[in-house]
Amino acid sequence: MKKFISLKPENICEQFPGIFTWVWDSKNNSMNFSGNVVNVTGYSGEEINKLDHKWMSLIVNEDLHTYRRRLDEFEQDTSKEFINLDYGITKKDGNSAKISERIKIIRNKDNKPLSKVGLVSDVSEYNKEIVQLKERNEYLEHLNSSKDRFLSILSHDLRAPFTSILGFSEIILHETKLPEKDKAEYVKFIYDSSNNQLRLVNHLFDWAQIQTGRFKMEIQRLHAQSIVHNCVSYLTEQIIRKNIIVNVRIPDSFYIDTDERLITKLFMNLISNAIKYSYENESVEITANIYNEKFVEFIVKDKGVGISELNNEKIFNISKIFTTEGTRGEKGSGLGLMLSKQIVEKHGGKLWFFSTEGKGSEFHFTLPSATAYALLVFDEKERLDELQEGIQKYYPKLQILTAENSFEALEIISAKSPSLIIIEHNLPLMNGLQLINAVRDKHKYTRIPFIVFIDSESADLIRAYQDYNVKIIKQKPSVSESVIDKIEALLYS
Repeated sequence: MKKFISLKPENICEQFPGIFTWVWDSKNNSMNFSGNVVNVTGYSGEEINKLDHKWMSLIVNEDLHTYRRRLDEFEQDTSKEFINLDYGITKKDGNSAKISERIKIIRNKDNKPLSKVGLVSDVSEYNKEIVQLKERNEYLEHLNSSKDRFLSILSHDLRAPFTSILGFSEIILHETKLPEKDKAEYVKFIYDSSNNQLRLVNHLFDWAQIQTGRFKMEIQRLHAQSIVHNCVSYLTEQIIRKNIIVNVRIPDSFYIDTDERLITKLFMNLISNAIKYSYENESVEITANIYNEKFVEFIVKDKGVGISELNNEKIFNISKIFTTEGTRGEKGSGLGLMLSKQIVEKHGGKLWFFSTEGKGSEFHFTLPSATAYALLVFDEKERLDELQEGIQKYYPKLQILTAENSFEALEIISAKSPSLIIIEHNLPLMNGLQLINAVRDKHKYTRIPFIVFIDSESADLIRAYQDYNVKIIKQKPSVSESVIDKIEALLYS
């Protein structure tokens, strides 16, 4: 006769709070649970034995039938020593738990059940992780499939134009009697197609860099209006070709904390698209507003062809690269908008759009606003402290920087790029005019507004400051209504 070790559930697995054991005795039809049963179920062993169906009272209804059937089959099949069961239970507090149970039957010499031993594990967290892994796997499979589709479309877009480019090139090379008009037309086609392909390759490169996390962002404080004006200037040829009016209404005081290369590409993509899909003699509006304490909202609006409801869902879908020709047959890849969305999200913002077919589109996006700095440059320390304290009473969130001479001010301007500089004319080392001239020379693309205190009636001096478009205050440095009004106008209008 086999010898069995005496089982004491209270000594097994006590160090694991999510695991407990039980032993069933056929003589008194009761279960003896180890202490951890309370951790898993909320019930003590005594409480479970008092329930109408003991342990089975805890099993959820949808699993109970299967549990009973499989347990009955196991008891009758003398060839099996163990069974594994997975099911749900309702705990004492009403919450549910997922259970994994391994049961062994100890039989007598007639193969009749003498006792049963169970090892129960709470696998709720494990199951959650499995579900999350399955969802993640499904997402990755979908993403992989989308990228396969994307690469298939992209490879076609990369190859397609070269047949025509090579064909026209061959004609120009070999047809010596080709009319100049036809030759010019073919050369223009080759140029436009090559330009489009280069744009596509650049988009693809940037998209891949962001996707793989290889692009290292260099966040800096940028003047939003200057960035947009530079982009518009670069697109002058497209604008003139269609006689488009581009209106930029971005407050001079708006600064953003962004990567200059990425943000330039973002504005270029969206403004270029607005021009491409605009009709001749129409206008494009580029505006900006305060979105909230942390973000600035930009809007690029056109009155062009618009996007149909059917195509709205394709705009940012990698597996359905969507593109249409511009109003003068301009080509596009559809990758620019996906790249734009990624650039905005990389900066923590959002991009969305509204469009009506035949009436135009407007693309909205948010970018992080930069901290507003005001630089005070005054020779006297007491005057500096007085002005700083006075301005901060009106604008507690405005960051105040101070300098006591022009050279110290130039170092601060290079490091922080203030939103506003308030100075007096009679500064040591270089006067106010010389400081402004030095700032304008060094920061050509950033127009930082100045307020200057002048204790002089010299018409030539005043005219010199007016030529720089500087706000002049003819009083001794102090915080007055006039000063506050000018700060308000320059920073928040």
